[in-house]
Amino acid sequence: MTGRLVLVATPIGNLQDVTARAIDALREADVICCEDTRHSSKLLQRIGVSDKPLLIVNEHTEHDSREKIMSLIVAGKSVALITDAGSPGISDPGERIVRAIIDAGGIVTATPGPSAAIMAVTLSGLPAGRFVFEGFLPRSGAERKERLEMVASEARTVVLYEAPHRLHKTLTDLELMCGPTRSIAIAAELTKVHEEIWRGSLHEAAKRYGDGEPRGEFVIVLAGATPAAPPSDDELLAALRAEIESGVSRKDAASRVSARFGVSKRHVYELTLSLG
Repeated sequence: MTGRLVLVATPIGNLQDVTARAIDALREADVICCEDTRHSSKLLQRIGVSDKPLLIVNEHTEHDSREKIMSLIVAGKSVALITDAGSPGISDPGERIVRAIIDAGGIVTATPGPSAAIMAVTLSGLPAGRFVFEGFLPRSGAERKERLEMVASEARTVVLYEAPHRLHKTLTDLELMCGPTRSIAIAAELTKVHEEIWRGSLHEAAKRYGDGEPRGEFVIVLAGATPAAPPSDDELLAALRAEIESGVSRKDAASRVSARFGVSKRHVYELTLSLG
């Protein structure tokens, strides 16, 4: 392939955040793929790019657009891919197109830029050295329950995206799964005029956002779970006695208790020697 796909990060709110490299990439592109032409046209007009063909690529058309984009790149064209805000492929269209171009041996590059997830983490006041991005939670059913359980047990800071009409439900579900005192930060309207960063506990958050439907897009930053305290020797001995009384050998009892509590097998076996 002689062309290339360029992933162009765009502002998440304030249009002044567009980078010089992003402007150059969009000016040099032969075709620009975007989610919504009405939305993207505001940015393109601002930077003086109004003469480029636009191809709609959203969650409904991403699959069908792959072949069209592939043919453009094969023909030597530079195709820029933007979304309504932020980096393409992060909770937005782009991931499948990138994979298709890579699998076909094509060139994929990117211009980095604004990220709501990164901005929210850095403003949250919560540990940012290690965090996990979960994007949008499933809306309902067993899949949502399973994901909430994973989030509740995650030791790292967790970043979630949420729509305004689902924010209260997600906060109440998180309170139920994580407990009312877990620390949380909620970022709304990042980089916009009414930007807000709220910090507190899950119980306070569910109460604060329980009346009416808030406006804007939200980023939830949730503190990681506190690691459970290691079991005491008394707890381990009680578990060993129960295993041995059930007819299990000391060696097997030590293996089972070690696996159950996540402690050293040698230490557990040494405890069996004190049982007499």
